[in-house]
Amino acid sequence: MRDLLFKNLTSPDKKRRVISSSEIAERAGTRSVIRRHFAYIVKELKEQAQEKSQPRIYILKERNNKEHKERFFCRIKGSIYAVKNHKLFLINYLHSLKIDLAALNV
Repeated sequence: MRDLLFKNLTSPDKKRRVISSSEIAERAGTRSVIRRHFAYIVKELKEQAQEKSQPRIYILKERNNKEHKERFFCRIKGSIYAVKNHKLFLINYLHSLKIDLAALNV
């Protein structure tokens, strides 16, 4: 069995977009839930950017042998600059991935 859910939300002015997906699958005695989330916001800058922000990464991995479960979570946040038609834009983004695994027959 496999269930998929996909969402694509875009603001009317197209400066904000959120894309998310969720997948639930049961295979070989294991139930897996995978969630992906991508978001970005675009801002036009009136002046030249002075500093760059460094990407931030957060990773968490847990294993529970007693309950036969595993969990993985990763989040990446950052920003990049882009130029279009001689205009400077700042693009802030957030990507996350969450995976949950559990044994069905314990």
